[in-house]
Amino acid sequence: MFDQLLRHFDTVRDRKITSLFDQDKKRAITFSIFQEDLFFDFSKTNIDKATLKLLMDLARSRRIFEARDAMFSGEPINTSEGRAVLHTALRNLEGSPIYVDEIDVMPSVIQTLEKMKDFSERLRSGHFLGQGGAITDVVNIGIGGSDLGPAMVIKALAPYQDGPNCHFISNVDGSHIHDVLSGLNPETTLIIIASKTFTTLETMKNAQTAYAWMSEVVNDPSLQFAAVSTAFHKTDEFGISRDRVFGFEDWVGGRYSLWGPIGLSIIITLGAKVFESFLNGAHEMDNHFKNAEMVENLPIILALVGVWHNQICNYSTRAVLPYDQRLSKLPAYLQQLEMESNGKGVNTDGRPLNFHSGPVVWGETGTNGQHAFFQLLHQGTRIIPCEFLVAAQSHEAYLDHHHKSLLSNCLAQSEALMLGRNFEEVCSKADKDHIKREEFENQARHRVFPGNRPSTTLLYPKLTPKILGKIIALYEHRVFVEGKILGINSFDQWGVELGKELANELETILLGNSENKDLNTSTQNLIKISKTMR
Repeated sequence: MFDQLLRHFDTVRDRKITSLFDQDKKRAITFSIFQEDLFFDFSKTNIDKATLKLLMDLARSRRIFEARDAMFSGEPINTSEGRAVLHTALRNLEGSPIYVDEIDVMPSVIQTLEKMKDFSERLRSGHFLGQGGAITDVVNIGIGGSDLGPAMVIKALAPYQDGPNCHFISNVDGSHIHDVLSGLNPETTLIIIASKTFTTLETMKNAQTAYAWMSEVVNDPSLQFAAVSTAFHKTDEFGISRDRVFGFEDWVGGRYSLWGPIGLSIIITLGAKVFESFLNGAHEMDNHFKNAEMVENLPIILALVGVWHNQICNYSTRAVLPYDQRLSKLPAYLQQLEMESNGKGVNTDGRPLNFHSGPVVWGETGTNGQHAFFQLLHQGTRIIPCEFLVAAQSHEAYLDHHHKSLLSNCLAQSEALMLGRNFEEVCSKADKDHIKREEFENQARHRVFPGNRPSTTLLYPKLTPKILGKIIALYEHRVFVEGKILGINSFDQWGVELGKELANELETILLGNSENKDLNTSTQNLIKISKTMR
């Protein structure tokens, strides 16, 4: 199927996207999907009906629906680790049974959620106190999936915050924890340590430092610590009471974990009603993914657009461009979600891939990005597919004139990427501006925009908890579909292990507890010079 798509691309690679609109007056409707309150437009791509049919045939050949059903039913689709993949169970608030090894996991999921709600309510209402009174600040110490998700959600849903201020510490760089803690009162701060194994190097080093910081003022710091972990013996050793330890199963991967106990900081900061609305939005997307026909299935179509651009057109990067300042952390969140999931070099059988796997994902909010890297998007030599996200309205009604400007910029950029501006149009503009043509032609080439650059747009009414839940679940399922089409396991991450192992070894060398004779001479020299600089 890939060969068919590649041959098809050879016949259309130079075609203008605008010509597709000329040929089909209903293209904007045909190549878009309304999923209740989400509207996805992929008409500004070089995908036509024949392309879409080939892409859907590819998806069917990869048995996408069967793979989807296997995931939702709790089968061990994470084959390299022999695990089910059931982050979707964490947002199944109706509690319908889901079985893993013939055991219904939903009673435990609901029980854990109730425990989170109870603890957050006690803290928010002032029944759970710090040594100095009511908790005013919460610090989440984690990294990767234990940090990026909650940090992104809390920033995105800032209009709904009615609880303590929440802060995040992830980097082992001491400046991070110093800058966060220096402005807080230990007596009214709760520290959440988020580490499934309670052994993550960066997280535990930061946790120990936070404990020492609190010990300078608080008699028993452990009373103002909570943990998200399954290593109860380690949290016991740390001194955290089990009523403040929230565990989750091994069928929840780190980058998919914000729906459960990793979302403890979310439920404390935003409240249970907001958190449940967030979960319900994701669950609605789950049901859409399970029930919609392929041509109307938003995660599948989004994935097929991604495969077309990356594997077929060979566009190696993907720009995620939320025109919503509160979604400023979304590109970083999607970097982990997509690149850790689909950044693989072998298929599920361990054989090398004969095509590229996932794209490089990056981005920034609009309009900031327009004054940073859009120059390259419009006139650079590489084509970079752009994915725009924008709300029809903002939370700040009194600043609606700002939002109309934001929305117009978003729509204008996708239009400009597609249309471009040729040499004659540039010169014609000079004529209208009464600039001497012979003078202007010397610099006209610099003002030409090649255009024909693909983009998609995801439009939603307003960034609410429900909408945000749907958007994140949409991208999760998109990653799953792309992974299945590529024949890879999207749910392991062995690529992060080697660096961790070497970092542990190098730290013992830097501490003077071992020698460095087996290291590469470059690394040996860097250690030597770093010691002289210290």
